[in-house]
Amino acid sequence: MHITINNAAVMLGGNYILEQVNLDIKEKDKIAIVGRNGAGKTTLLKALINNDLFIEGVGEDKFSITKIGNPKFGYLEQITFSNEENTLLEEIESLYKDIIDIDKKIKYLENNLTNDKNIKDYNTLLDRYKYMGGYSYKKEYEVMLNKFGFSDSKNKKISSFSGGEKTKIALMKLLLSKPDFLLLDEPTNHLDIDAIEWLESYLKKYDKGVIIVSHDRMFINNIVNVVYDIDYGETVRYVGNYTKFEELKKLRYDKALKDYNMQQKEIKKLTAIYERFRNKPSKASLAMSRLHQLEKMDILERPNEIDLKTFKTNLSEITPSVKKVLTLNELEIGYDKALAKINLEVKYGDKIAIIGKNGIGKSTLLKTIEGKIEPISGSLSYGLNINPGYFDQDMSDLNSNNTVLDEFRSYLPNVPLTTARSALGSFLFKGEDVFKTINNLSGGEKVRLKLCKILYSKPNLLILDEPTNHMDIVGKEHLENILSMYTGTLIFVSHDRYFVSKIASKVLYFDNDNITLYDSYEEYIKDTSKEEIVIEEKKKETKKEVLVTEPKVNIYNLKKDLNKIENDIIKCETKIKELNNELFTESVYSDYEKSDSINKKIKLLNEELEELNNKWESITNVILENK
Repeated sequence: MHITINNAAVMLGGNYILEQVNLDIKEKDKIAIVGRNGAGKTTLLKALINNDLFIEGVGEDKFSITKIGNPKFGYLEQITFSNEENTLLEEIESLYKDIIDIDKKIKYLENNLTNDKNIKDYNTLLDRYKYMGGYSYKKEYEVMLNKFGFSDSKNKKISSFSGGEKTKIALMKLLLSKPDFLLLDEPTNHLDIDAIEWLESYLKKYDKGVIIVSHDRMFINNIVNVVYDIDYGETVRYVGNYTKFEELKKLRYDKALKDYNMQQKEIKKLTAIYERFRNKPSKASLAMSRLHQLEKMDILERPNEIDLKTFKTNLSEITPSVKKVLTLNELEIGYDKALAKINLEVKYGDKIAIIGKNGIGKSTLLKTIEGKIEPISGSLSYGLNINPGYFDQDMSDLNSNNTVLDEFRSYLPNVPLTTARSALGSFLFKGEDVFKTINNLSGGEKVRLKLCKILYSKPNLLILDEPTNHMDIVGKEHLENILSMYTGTLIFVSHDRYFVSKIASKVLYFDNDNITLYDSYEEYIKDTSKEEIVIEEKKKETKKEVLVTEPKVNIYNLKKDLNKIENDIIKCETKIKELNNELFTESVYSDYEKSDSINKKIKLLNEELEELNNKWESITNVILENK
């Protein structure tokens, strides 16, 4: 299976959603599609399902879609329930109808092995049953039911599940259908940490292709080997996981900007020589040669800046509280029955992440602390001078008929109009955006508005329930920066492991009947034996120390080496592109030996390209360190 899309675009409602799509998808690739909210990530997934959405793009290459094989795509929106009056188990087993039918025939023949034909049919069916996974399919779906929290709900009708639960059931059906390419759009939504970790492990081992749209950095970082970044309507391919993509994107931008500035300097110099000598007969040939150089020059465009536009706030003026912020003593939380009993002392400056399975009482604890629901028993007491700010993941307190400006001023009525608009502007509600009604806002916009209201009131205790839902990656990173610098006390629920690892100073882990307080996220990981990616900062610091201790280097020689490597990179990339194009000629793809030979050459060139990129990055770092 191999799919190549060259110079495609998608236009909806007369507007370009995507301007220049170039994709190269191999059968076992694990691909992440990333970009800001509204960049067109979901649109791209839909166009992969329905290629009729693609039209010719704005690039110079010829628009084409080439497929080797007949790949089957699996997408959540395509999953339907055969009958909502079916039980969950019946719905899952409908995926295995062929296996179950063979099983019935085998059992019938077991009791009727009276002639050679039945014996032959019986042995044939046994082989077929084994080949189709007949001995493992029950275990497969039982594990999935357990990990997704449905082990006790197998006999419930589909119609009795909530919308979020139906989404998880549809995701299970999609995974169990095993398409050639799984297309997953925010698959970790509605999943708790245990389910996310299981899904991550499942997808890493999945022996077919996976294409993921997700804002969960740790999830995609641990799975993918290719990242496509949608940047200003164009797809840009990076080889590696998400961490590698971030590094390469920055290097790519820096290199493109450097090349652009150098060319502009060269253009200015050549133009000056031409203008100076063009009217002097003795220098006419010199002037004309410079003009010809200008005419032959392939003019570079200034690279688009990396889009880091996001919200900001100032939390430096919060009023400190007493040292003991909150005390929970034998606190039983729940509604008609107790979900958990908690003893906890929260001190000023603590940043406590509450994690665990869905439905176990995490959000209920936050609502109890905030006073939204009464405790069943036990006590809860605040210290003096506590000014709490509460973020509810449902955002039910937003008035859907209010405008953005009215909603902000209803929460903070004494704030002057100009100050209110300035505060909203810092959270990206600029100009006419403040007159949008709440019911016309996207999920991400509602999160920004809610955070703007809360943070402007300068709370010294923040209580946040899944604040990163609906946020894109850049938004999450900036919220992490805000909360990292926040000097007050923070209690938050999140299923985003990367977010938790960056913010939490302590972890309160809900595990069925047990609640454990860990003094750090690292201690929680170690105790629960969970495998996570290593955050790269420590590695970078170590690398920097090594470079600093090296003897003084010859920058001139390094720059010469750098220019040579850049030329080698261009040659290597050009050769790879030529070989990829050659793969899709009839004389090659119809000849296995030729196709295999070219694929081997491409593999070697990709390895060489990665080595060249690593050398380029290493030398660039040395040059920067010795400036």
